[in-house]
Amino acid sequence: MKLVIINYGAGNIKSIQFAFKRLGVDAILSNNPDEIKAADKIIFPGVGEASTAMNMLKESGLDKLIPTLKQPVLGICLGMQLLCKHTEEGDTKGIGIFQTNVKRFTNEVKVPQMGWNVIKDLKSDLFKGIKESEYMYLVHSYYAEHCNETIAKTDYGLNYASALRHENFYGVQFHPEKSGIEGVKILKNFLNLEVKS
Repeated sequence: MKLVIINYGAGNIKSIQFAFKRLGVDAILSNNPDEIKAADKIIFPGVGEASTAMNMLKESGLDKLIPTLKQPVLGICLGMQLLCKHTEEGDTKGIGIFQTNVKRFTNEVKVPQMGWNVIKDLKSDLFKGIKESEYMYLVHSYYAEHCNETIAKTDYGLNYASALRHENFYGVQFHPEKSGIEGVKILKNFLNLEVKS
């Protein structure tokens, strides 16, 4: 299997690459459009500030390439948020795959949310074998609002979408690569997804 992690300068790519290596898959780090298009599965990571990350995508033309991809794509953390329509962080227009917006948590809760929290109302084969209310590791100040594409929910001052899916695009707000055995299971499920699942 050819797995590509999109390397555009705003990702925690080494820990993701290591997690897949433990699953026996050598992920390729690349920002080359031809290499990305030729992949069987694609990881779209993201850490840092949204407008900076979006500018990096635009500089390499990846903002135009990503929406055309037909194989399974998994956005992680900021990667998922950039696949949404808009984020309040830096008043940034997203790629627009997921038909929802990203808002900042209110100051009624500690921001950022940092640590373990549960995911529930799980839908999709991405969560095959994952129990309801399983703990995942999160670090974020912004959250995706619910929409028809919500496939997992989390509570933190309010109830928000901790995972999304639109056709071949999947997104998770949590870090599966830092979420122990259950997180690795989700990465394995992603590898096992059918292209037309």
